[in-house]
Amino acid sequence: MTMEKFRYFDAHTHAHFPVYGDEGETIIRRAEDVGVGLITVGTSKSTSADAVLFAEKHKHVWAAIGLYPGHTVPSSRDEDEYGISEKNDIIPAESFDFDFFKKLAESKKVVAVGECGLDLLYADTEEKMEIQKKEFVKQIKFAEEIGKPLMIHCRDLYKELVEILVANSRLPIAHPPVIHSFRGTTEEANMFLKLGCYFTFGGVITFPPKKNGILYADVIKEIPIDRLLSETDAPWVAPVPYRGKRNEPAYVVEVVKKLAEIKNILEETMRERILENTHRAFRIKF
Repeated sequence: MTMEKFRYFDAHTHAHFPVYGDEGETIIRRAEDVGVGLITVGTSKSTSADAVLFAEKHKHVWAAIGLYPGHTVPSSRDEDEYGISEKNDIIPAESFDFDFFKKLAESKKVVAVGECGLDLLYADTEEKMEIQKKEFVKQIKFAEEIGKPLMIHCRDLYKELVEILVANSRLPIAHPPVIHSFRGTTEEANMFLKLGCYFTFGGVITFPPKKNGILYADVIKEIPIDRLLSETDAPWVAPVPYRGKRNEPAYVVEVVKKLAEIKNILEETMRERILENTHRAFRIKF
């Protein structure tokens, strides 16, 4: 079945990662069968280049290119992301290569810069934190130059993230950032709303709430519907009823259902609004 028009959109996935092996084309066909378009997201020079190649092969796939904060320092090989190696090797630290990414951005399939941002997990020293901030600022400037929104990853550093965005962006931000897999409080969401940001939510919102954990429903209820996007972050964090399995873009349908339930609106209304938001956020034509 060939998709004639979108019904759903997965704003943040990694459909091009080696974890899918020879099943990459099958994954895309399953997404097409339920009307899902998607953005496959790079995390480094090599995975960003692969994202662009993958997007250019598929009509309903777009790409985000950038440097993940965890790759600004040496990191253990993630086989889902980089494939299996005969050696238990370490991925060397990367610095954002402006010229390399500028060349990638010439593709019409590139719609965002990222995933980039800040992550406390990889900033256990002040030096590592400063490296992350420096590399993030480079990508803020790059996104402004090429006229694309940032696709931001952030873990436990939302206040610092806002400070960096305000200090290093031309305000108001012409292409508001997208906060991928937002896991902050309502107060933190309001900081980003003032900057015009969008928020993606994925499979975790379908899980039963943890004791003393994030109450996603409470936060989502307070975010205006015109700032909501759906994602999978596949291959990770599959939504219920697929929890525990390898995630894939077709499962974004379950995320949309849950967002509609939380917002107390019809699924069709939620679906249509997400498509409208996707068009505004990424300038993707449906």
